[in-house]
Amino acid sequence: MPQLSAQAAQGTQTASASPSAQVAQGAGNSIATGGTGAGADAGNPAVAPQDAPFITPSVDADVLYELTSPTGETVMKQRMRWQVATLRQRLDPGGSDLFMVTSWPEHTLTVVDPDRKTESVMPAPSQGLTPPGHPALVGSYARLGGSVVAGERCIIWRTRDADGHASDVCYTADGLLLQVAQQGQITVRALHVSRVAQPDAVFAIPSGLKKVAPARP
Repeated sequence: MPQLSAQAAQGTQTASASPSAQVAQGAGNSIATGGTGAGADAGNPAVAPQDAPFITPSVDADVLYELTSPTGETVMKQRMRWQVATLRQRLDPGGSDLFMVTSWPEHTLTVVDPDRKTESVMPAPSQGLTPPGHPALVGSYARLGGSVVAGERCIIWRTRDADGHASDVCYTADGLLLQVAQQGQITVRALHVSRVAQPDAVFAIPSGLKKVAPARP
């Protein structure tokens, strides 16, 4: 997520409704998304039809994303790790040691810069979080069909970002965001998905860091 990474690195606040939505903000999007698709239902009877996607992962996960600008240039890769038991997410932008940890129970977003040995703490991107295993609580969604991304089945849903622009988002049945597209251009795409337990150490903030105030845009 270029946009999310840049904003967080500067200490500014982003607006999102779920861990997956944070990822979707990456390539110039600000959306609250989710999904499971009609095409996937046909091949997987265990997936029941629904009126909105699951937008919060219900499993621990480690996902590598490729982020692309609206004009088609690859911007960066970004790793997202999620721990469902504690509702924590870690984002690692490619090409940087900087990382971000969001704790929804604590409503905090912490930006850690190991090179400068600093940390910035600000309010979490959203005070509300759709519980894992529940369809999106806010927003409107239209089911478009199914797809396969990174070897995973997902359902494409059309929703709108904070600016009212249509976005097509593809979510798995367990709430993992796999793809975001706007105006036919894919801006976020999962390259690899791993559902493995995430240890607490992944989300730990190193000790001895200097606390600095979030920068202002």
